[in-house]
Amino acid sequence: MGLSTTHLIIFLVIIVVIFGTKKLRNIGADLGGAVKGFKDGMKDGAEKAAEAPTAPVQQVSSAAATAKETIDVEAKTKA
Repeated sequence: MGLSTTHLIIFLVIIVVIFGTKKLRNIGADLGGAVKGFKDGMKDGAEKAAEAPTAPVQQVSSAAATAKETIDVEAKTKA
């Protein structure tokens, strides 16, 4: 049991009576603008991702390198 053509026409007439053609036109324009903005944003994001240089990754594997970065709190306290 699906929707027939007459059901759809009656449904559309009720929607037009409730909202009016001007409000439906505004809703359609707003929805179209939102979709266009989304597509443009996706295109710009893809272009920026392709242009962005990748930073070199540094790996610290020795304990001496981490020892240089640590601070001994007890040695810095005032007596």
